Amino acid sequence: MNDDTLCRADPEPRGSPQEPAMTMARALGESPVDGSGVYAALDLGTNNCRLLIACPANGSFRVIDSFSRIVRLGEGISSTGCISEAAIERAIAALIVCRDKMRARKADRLRLIATEACRAASNSESFRSRVAAATGIELEVIDRETEAALAVVGCSPLIHPKARGAILFDIGGGSTELVRIERDREGGEPHTKAWMSLPIGVVTLAERFGGHDVTPQSYTAMIEEVTANLGAFAAQHGFNLYGMHLLGTSGTVTTLGGLHLGLARYDRRKVDGIWMNDIEITQAIARLCGMDYQKRVANGCIGAERADLVLAGCAILDAIRRAFPLPRLRVADRGLREGMLVEMMREDGVIQLN
Repeated sequence: MNDDTLCRADPEPRGSPQEPAMTMARALGESPVDGSGVYAALDLGTNNCRLLIACPANGSFRVIDSFSRIVRLGEGISSTGCISEAAIERAIAALIVCRDKMRARKADRLRLIATEACRAASNSESFRSRVAAATGIELEVIDRETEAALAVVGCSPLIHPKARGAILFDIGGGSTELVRIERDREGGEPHTKAWMSLPIGVVTLAERFGGHDVTPQSYTAMIEEVTANLGAFAAQHGFNLYGMHLLGTSGTVTTLGGLHLGLARYDRRKVDGIWMNDIEITQAIARLCGMDYQKRVANGCIGAERADLVLAGCAILDAIRRAFPLPRLRVADRGLREGMLVEMMREDGVIQLN
């Protein structure tokens, strides 16, 4: 494992996000947090800008608005070290839409985060200052441990109720998080046993090895690159997997889910929560690898925005499958935003811990 790779066991509980959320609400001109209003969670990643707005309902939450746009904030960072001007403009345009949606829905409890691109870029601080000036949004750059923890909160409801645990993975644009989640007893609450974060995601891998024209040789090279970075974590935590399954959240696994279901157009309602066995995953990846770039663009579950990234994501997934050879994968079209919403609502006492 290289020096940039983070690997920790039994992380300490995260601090409360309440104060940054209150500060951001004031910046947007909204009312103070009262613990019973409208909640908003924004995730500005290396590739996507995503927003979820929800209200507490029946012990969970009800989504009242959402937004997702690929902005490629991390484009070129691996070679230049900076967020480009074009990426800044794309991100600000998307964040203006998010701000307007939060205002229209009168969201009064917010958490607005940025991840790997803002962690890695040398001009991250100036970028966030421009975002604040243009939109009123003050982005909170979270560390990799927090990112992994939020993914656990957002996705853990999809762990099979009779499973001993899961290997959760979140393949992002600039990093990939893995978490070993276990129950101490049948029916118990799943909790994190160990986690790691790789400074490798679909954008960084595709930029390094190519994303438009992927040969069998370059695909294998991508798998080997990720495998080398996974080695130490897999050696420590890739054993005693009986009764566990894979749990994946990312555009890669949701795309594979859509292909597996034969969808003409991607539909979250049909994909979130589906199961794929090892043979089905292999078949879906083989189908993708057999498509040229134009066929990937034309596919309704991929499109032009993901066509040059999806095979890099498959290579990351194949490396994870090698390290953790589990027979089934559950696909999650959920993650950080849902995790932020649940955390805020639990803190405010409007939903209860399971």
